[in-house]
Amino acid sequence: MLNPDQLLQKLHSEFEKHTYGVNPAELYEPISYIMSLHGKRFRPLLTLLAASIYSDNVESAIQPAMAVEVFHNFTLMHDDIMDRAPLRRGQPTVHEKWNANTAILSGDVMLIRAYDLLLDVPKEQLRSVLVRFNQTAAEVCEGQQLDMNFETRWNVSEEEYLEMIRLKTSVLLGFALELGGIIGGADEESVKLLYSAGENMGIGFQLKDDLLDVYGDPLKFGKQVGGDIISNKKTFLLIEALSKAAGSHKEELDKWISAGQFDPEEKVNAVKAIYEVLDIRKFTEEKISTYFERGLADLRSLNVEEARKASLLQFVQQLVEREK
Repeated sequence: MLNPDQLLQKLHSEFEKHTYGVNPAELYEPISYIMSLHGKRFRPLLTLLAASIYSDNVESAIQPAMAVEVFHNFTLMHDDIMDRAPLRRGQPTVHEKWNANTAILSGDVMLIRAYDLLLDVPKEQLRSVLVRFNQTAAEVCEGQQLDMNFETRWNVSEEEYLEMIRLKTSVLLGFALELGGIIGGADEESVKLLYSAGENMGIGFQLKDDLLDVYGDPLKFGKQVGGDIISNKKTFLLIEALSKAAGSHKEELDKWISAGQFDPEEKVNAVKAIYEVLDIRKFTEEKISTYFERGLADLRSLNVEEARKASLLQFVQQLVEREK
């Protein structure tokens, strides 16, 4: 069995030699560009790790795993357009480097290429994989629409927010693990456990991102700490604060949310002070721990030898403990 580092290196190598098309260059260069800005690529790695639990030959899972990453980057390309984001992984976004129309069209081709990569799934498993992928892709779009809907609402509940991040973020992690299990030959119950693990951990990861944006170490987090507070982004922390604040704390929070002009550092410190009074940090940490424990419990419940799932459990534990 290959360890996570070896599997990740294998993925990097496959991506480096993979082509998405040639002509017209204006259509395909943006795809090569965003894929060259590769992040951690832990989604396709989860697919390979899940497959390796049930099979010593992960070759048949490599291109389907790549499909997960291509689809993920397709969603990022389109999200960046909707968010008018200037940067992605520290570099200009595709719509900034080229233009919005090109980014839309190149993103569309990325979705098609994801399907091309999925065609490498063994034919006896292909239909079930495509059914699950289609459902996952639709749910990601549903989550993005809910996220946009929330931009104009101030009465978003905790339950609504958790459902939004489940759809927008978590279902793809669930599919990544589920896909590896299917290709590796896992039984139906194990496939369900893998999906549940990814879904639970995905929610935990997003909640941790929300927390790190406020309390993370700037040198480790990789972006401006407090950015969500400055932009009034509806994160788990803000939603909980809005639901719990009363009296002077509510007045203070409303004042900073509605302020048109302000000193960013002063706003961040003031809102953080309200979070502290309301125990928002502790509550969020407990919620994160709950989802991570659910996900890890799902993985521990897999009915295979401990040695077979050790690499996956070790890698997931590293993700859980990350600080960026």
